[in-house]
Order: sequence, then structure tokens, then C-alpha cells
Amino acid sequence: MTPTPQSAPPDTPPREPFSRRTLLRWGAAGGAGMALGPLAACAGPTGAPGPGTLTLGLNRSLVSLDNKLNQFDAAVTVQRAVRQALTRIGPGMKPQLILADRFEMARPTAWTVRLREGVRYSDGSPVTVEDVATALRMYGKVNGSFLLGLFPELPTVEKTGPRTFLLHTDKPVPVLDRLMANIHITPAAANRPEELRSGLGSGPYRVLRANAGAGEYTLARNPEYWGTRPTIDTVRVRFVPEESSRVVALRSGELDVVDTLTPDSAEQLTGLPGVEVEETAGVRMCQLFYNFRKPAGHPLADSRVRQALAYAIDGRALVDDVLNGAAEEAGGVVPLALEGAVRTGSYAYDPGKARSLLRSLGAADLRINIIWESGEFAADASVMEAVQSMFQEVGVRASLQQFEPGGDILTWRQGRAGDWDVIGNGYGSPTGQALTTLQGMYGGTAAKERTRDAFMGYVVPRVERQLSDAATEVDDAERTKRLAAVQHAIWDTWPSLWAFAPKTLLARRSRVRGMSLLPINSYDLSAVRLEG
Repeated sequence: MTPTPQSAPPDTPPREPFSRRTLLRWGAAGGAGMALGPLAACAGPTGAPGPGTLTLGLNRSLVSLDNKLNQFDAAVTVQRAVRQALTRIGPGMKPQLILADRFEMARPTAWTVRLREGVRYSDGSPVTVEDVATALRMYGKVNGSFLLGLFPELPTVEKTGPRTFLLHTDKPVPVLDRLMANIHITPAAANRPEELRSGLGSGPYRVLRANAGAGEYTLARNPEYWGTRPTIDTVRVRFVPEESSRVVALRSGELDVVDTLTPDSAEQLTGLPGVEVEETAGVRMCQLFYNFRKPAGHPLADSRVRQALAYAIDGRALVDDVLNGAAEEAGGVVPLALEGAVRTGSYAYDPGKARSLLRSLGAADLRINIIWESGEFAADASVMEAVQSMFQEVGVRASLQQFEPGGDILTWRQGRAGDWDVIGNGYGSPTGQALTTLQGMYGGTAAKERTRDAFMGYVVPRVERQLSDAATEVDDAERTKRLAAVQHAIWDTWPSLWAFAPKTLLARRSRVRGMSLLPINSYDLSAVRLEG
């Protein structure tokens, strides 16, 4: 086993803590190495919302209402208000029935499903079994999909009646009812593998106006909705990339809700009249993940080098001084709040050890290219600039390359564009299960890598075999045991330079009621109401 840094050696002198002032100074000086574009491409909304209108300010552009490729956490709230799935993840991270009123395991490789009677799309047409079958086929044709990576395999549909069908898998998928919460259903005739630009769905809202390029949408109540009628007439969605602009717009009443706040902004808003801050434990893993597509012989293809670099990162300073305590440094390969997650180790800051190990491994003069998309996680640029300076302390030169939302970072993630060494990435857990997150991040195979569906090129056959054995185990106790073992095996490959699990922070005007923020950074829009 590759040794993992659990703590600094006893004879290590106490570290001089990085002050918040130092980290902020790094942030000011570090920008020279970044490829930055204009952040204020879209101004904040003007004019306060009306009494029956809810206005959401998102930190990332919602380029479509189709979640096959556009899957950042806060988008789920809007997407599920228009398109729905057979199930959804609700309070307590438990699956709830939505378009289905029956979803039961008939045997380890087959599930019995029945569509709810009377469910219709916003044009009045019924939701059919054929729509479900087509949706699964379309998701299966998307390369590089985050959601596709969560599935050990996509099920096939066998129709057994007008509203009933079986979902078949070759091997057992014991959490299929949770996974299907991510397959949004749309009419078969209008479905295709590309992102769907239309907004036809069965949800409580329908699309009145859409400007995908600007990330702006106006939703209205769906008159054909089969469920409880939402109380809010209109929902406006705006993309406001500058956090300061979102905070000002919230304080002035121009926005009702802003998502993915930095701890500093949340602190500014806490206690203000007319504003409420929502906080919940997060199940999102934010990482500085290594590029596993490096050829044999490259320093980063050696787990010992990856581990040595991790000693250069002062995670405690990043959490305390940059993230303002609103995160927990990772102690495993997935967030420990997930069901089935186990603690596998910890990151240790020891720059002297980093320097000596890198020298001994012939990697003392490394150049590291770090890439990320703006808004991937709160305070992302400040984190990257601090990491750049920490690398400098151990003789590693790092360059920073920041991509704007809606750009081409997806092709870089897939290894189809430029080269990179470390990526700042946030990986959510739409199921609340460690199993599905592990499957999506570490279940890469050679076949998946050929279509660029392996997460950052992570293909480790022994890990994939262990994970597959755990994923197909129907006995809960045995599956838990196998999941623990594979998490330790993954930790020993040293996939991340550093990682943390942020708290989920959201702010709203006090007139917004009925919002139940889930750890997956989403809420049921149809349950929200306006008062005053």
C-alpha cells in the first residue's frame, strides 16, 4: 500500500499559520498567471419582483433546462420544476415517488414500475412508457455525461401494460430507484441525445420565455400539472456571475434567492432585516483532482509524486482563512456525510517533506497547470491563488487557467482539448449515496475512457473490479463492507491534491417561505410560497 500522510511527524516544528491577510494578498498578486475573461458579462436584474413573481439569481449560467450535460447543483431546482423523473431525492435523502406510483425490486436484476395515472405534459399529452424508454436511450448516447457515470449500467424497459413496465439490468443495481431520480422524462418524439432546447415537461411550471445564451428564463404555472398547484405565478431565473452583484440585488429586493454563497457573503447577509441565510451540511466533494490521462513516465502518473505534492497544501489555512470555516477538509474519497462513506485518511501539511520527497523522486522542478471553471465552488479563485503560492514555497511553479461558465472546459475535462495537471472540480451527490458517487468518479474502465466517460481519465482496473463487486451486492451489510474496502483502495491511489466538502449556503428574502434546502443544494420549487 502507498503510505498516506495521516499527520505531521512528531519532530515537525509547528507550522506558521497563513493569515487571512496573507491569503488575500496572494489573491491580489496571483491573478497575473490566470487566463481570465470578463466576469460581468451579464448585469444583475433590474426592478423588484412583483407580488406573484419569484426571482432566482444563479451563480452559473443555466444554458438549458435539459440535465443530460448541464448538471450543476443549483440548476436541478429549476430543471425539475419543468421536467420530472420517476422518483426524486427528498428530505432525509430518501427516494420519493413522482411520475411513478410504484417502484419495487421484483428480483435483483428487475424492478417493477407503474406510471402514476393522469400524469401529463404541459401541452396536455400523457406521459407514456415509451417516453421513459426513449429517455434512457438518449441519456445513454451522451459522451462525457456526469449522470451517466453514476450508473453501473443503464436499465432497459420492458412494457407490461399501458402504464406498467419492468426495468432490467444485467447485474443487480440495488439503488436503481435513487438513480432514476436523475433521468428526466420528455415526450419520445421530441427527445434526442443533444441538449433539449424546448421546455416541454410534466412539472409544475412551463417555460414562457427562454434566452439560453444569457441564462435567463421565465416560468409560469403549468395549467395541466397533475399534482398540487404551486402558489407562485411566475418564476424568473437570472444568471448573475458577480457575487457582489447578487448580494446587492438581494439586499435591494431585486432578487429573491441567491445560491452558492461564499462564507464572507453569508456573514455579511446574516442578521440583515428582510434577509434569511439557509445553511445545511453538504454532500458535494470539491477537489483539486489530478489528470489521470498522463502517460507512463510522467511524474504525475506516479502516486508517490501525487502524494508528495499534497504535503505542500495547507488545508487548514484554506478552510479557516479562505473558506471562513464553511467547509470540512476531506477525510475520505467522498464526503463523509454520504450514506456508506468511511474515513480513509487525512491530508497533512508538511512543506519540508514535500520538498524532500519531490527531490528524491526526481520531480523537484515540476510545473503544474491548474484549471477550473468560475463558480465551480465558492471562493474558487482565492483557493487557487493560495495553492499557487503554497506550491511556490516548495519550488513548484503553478499556472492558473480559469474558464468562464458556458465555455469549453468540458472538452478539457474529457482530454479533448489542451493539457492540464490539476482541475478544480465540484462533484455533487444527487442520490445521497456514497456508492453512486464512487461509481461516477472512480468506476472508470477502458471502454468508458474511449468515449471520455471516465472521470478525469481515472481508470484503475483493480479499483473498478472492487467497486463493481460492491455495487452489485444486494445484501446491505456485505455491500457496506465492500464499499469501505474500496474507499481505502481509492485513497491509496492518491487521486486528489486536496479536497473538501463545503456547507451548502443560500440566501433568500424573508418573503420567501416554504423552502426546504436539501444537502444536494436543491429544493422543491413548487412548495415555495411568497408572503408579503
